[in-house]
Amino acid sequence: MPQDLSSPLPDYLTRLNPEQRKAIETTEGPLLILAGAGTGKTRVLTTRFAHILLTGRAYPRQILAVTFTNKAAKEMRERVEVLMGEPVEGLWLGTFHAICARMLRRHAEYVGLQTGFNIIDTDDQIRLLKQVMEPFRLDTKRWPANQLMGIIQRWKDRGLTPDRVGVAENTDFANGHAVSIYKAYQDRLIALNACDFGDLMLHMVEILRSQPSVLEQYHRMFRYILVDEYQDTNTIQYMWLRLLAKRADGVSNIACVGDDDQSIYSWRGAEVENILRFERDFPGAEIVRLERNYRSTEQILAAASGLIAHNDGRLGKTLRPGKEDASGEKVRIIGASDSEEEASVVAKTVERLRREGHSLAEMAILMRAGFQTRPFEERLLATGIPYRIVGGLRFYERAEIRDCLAYMRALTQVSDDLAFERIVNTPKRGVGSVALQKLRLHAMAGAGSLQKAVKERLETKDLKGKSGLALQALMDAFAEAKERLPVEGHIVAVEKLLEDTGYLQMWRDDRSVEAPGRLENIRELLRAMGDFATLEAFLEHVALVMDVENEASETERVSLMTIHGAKGLEFDTVFLPGWEEGVFPSQRALDEGGNNALEEERRLAYVALTRARLRALVLHAARRRIFANWQSSIPSRFIDEIPSRYVQHSGYRAEHGYGAGRGGFSQQRDSVFASGPVVAQRPAAARPVRPSQGALAAARMPPGTSVFHAKFGEGVVLAVDGERLEINFENGGVRRVMANFVEICS
Repeated sequence: MPQDLSSPLPDYLTRLNPEQRKAIETTEGPLLILAGAGTGKTRVLTTRFAHILLTGRAYPRQILAVTFTNKAAKEMRERVEVLMGEPVEGLWLGTFHAICARMLRRHAEYVGLQTGFNIIDTDDQIRLLKQVMEPFRLDTKRWPANQLMGIIQRWKDRGLTPDRVGVAENTDFANGHAVSIYKAYQDRLIALNACDFGDLMLHMVEILRSQPSVLEQYHRMFRYILVDEYQDTNTIQYMWLRLLAKRADGVSNIACVGDDDQSIYSWRGAEVENILRFERDFPGAEIVRLERNYRSTEQILAAASGLIAHNDGRLGKTLRPGKEDASGEKVRIIGASDSEEEASVVAKTVERLRREGHSLAEMAILMRAGFQTRPFEERLLATGIPYRIVGGLRFYERAEIRDCLAYMRALTQVSDDLAFERIVNTPKRGVGSVALQKLRLHAMAGAGSLQKAVKERLETKDLKGKSGLALQALMDAFAEAKERLPVEGHIVAVEKLLEDTGYLQMWRDDRSVEAPGRLENIRELLRAMGDFATLEAFLEHVALVMDVENEASETERVSLMTIHGAKGLEFDTVFLPGWEEGVFPSQRALDEGGNNALEEERRLAYVALTRARLRALVLHAARRRIFANWQSSIPSRFIDEIPSRYVQHSGYRAEHGYGAGRGGFSQQRDSVFASGPVVAQRPAAARPVRPSQGALAAARMPPGTSVFHAKFGEGVVLAVDGERLEINFENGGVRRVMANFVEICS
């Protein structure tokens, strides 16, 4: 029951605003706390936890509190103990998987395990899966174990045991044997008294489904359930929570804290629909909206709210400043003539702010994708501004970039054995440690280098079988690349080398979530080569860049990270470069996910803006280098969707004239790009239609239809497959795209 307003409030409630108090004091029944960015979500959650304990509504062991990270669980425990004034024992507080592991230890026998089961790591999972795949006699190059493991883990994240994988969820992967291999893998795990990470939740959901006595035990145990970041839950997490919260007596004291506008992790299984259907799942649920933001200025909040309002799939709320005198600066929209100027503008602004006394630690450059960091890293290095990459490696330190550089070094320097050793078996060519040692000995005996040793042993037929054929193909690729260098240039030569050696195909075949990003990084590396006359000059530049280190005594650095990595963080100044169609929103995401992906991209833009406390600077460039050529770009539709009264335009496009309000950019694009040819422009009317109309859109575009795409320009439809079209584009070749993202040419 709510606190008696006639009695003095406890100290922990006096510092809260009315909405926060309501979220804490509404202890009975289902509750959804829609907590906007910077509205004190963590404070509300931990205070609610302590309030339940301090008012005697439950003992610590009767509260189930679930988080997504160990860090969040640790912070919640510490805050609760501060409010309680003493250590709190017996808490069921932790991540989804940690709590399920604790539960599974109690009930392991129901799934054929013993209490002391092992949780195997990723390497052991792949090793075990390879063993299970052997009897099926599959071509492991065509059907790699790591790709099949990805499919299995996605099934587990959706609560699908082998016997629950239906026709709609099945795949033709592994010649249609994927489900059979999945079952054999699960059987083998049970025989080893082991489970993998995904099994922790899958097994517990199966136990709660099939063992009513176990479910009833937890219904009696947990009087209250608290869930953090509910918008990020996937299917199996949702199923587990629903089983625990839906008690037979109809009491559902579940409180979920989340923000549908910050659901940005669909690529790892998060279902925004989980939070959108909370009221349907728990009829009579109370919804409390936390809309007072204590982080950002009024201008930033209004800009972000105006942008996210264009999404249809949301419960709705409007952020407003919780602090007095929070009007602040307008969001700056800065146009650059090209991507190099964009990086220069950011560096100059960082330097100016530092001279004015602003801390580098309170500045961040947030990008849609990791490949965008390179030009900013190089500009910051050139100007001597310390920086750090958050949540990842520096551009030239990434594995795929080091691999490509090794291919380049091996191409230009036959004697570079370190480079050759790195790539001789990447991708796999059957060159094991024994074979490599023999090559080393041959090189030391007179050949002089590993490459020469390989050539000599190929000539004498000492290298045979599959490894011999693979090494011959590698040496042929190097020979062809050397012939191309003086004729077609270093960019084409290197790209063809990476193609001919199978390196690019290796990442195309990789089904991990990181693989597309690695390919984007490689494309960015090839773009970077366009700034140098020769391959040798580029490699020398990279060597110098990698050798530069910031002063050890320097503690303040500008942060560079992806927008995904910035969620939960905040900075005084946030730079948001690359707001162009195809970059942000990501064209790959739109092609794969249609309108749902567009809404998630818009949520990502909302998250980006709300990381800023004092100033947000959005940048876009009129041109970007694609390999050796410059390609014109158009501003992101998200810029157009920010209410004009909250932004200030400057830079390249401001000098050429902006339109006002929605559609303004499309009305001004002819003059904006007057300085050069426009490769692709999005017509003012080319707004995506609803996903439900995708099939109708496709039906209007039979083979032979001339169409227009925002990134690839004009093309001709070759084939229709449901809502997808196969199109031969003038600027992009043959591609498969969603029908609702192209327009019929008039």
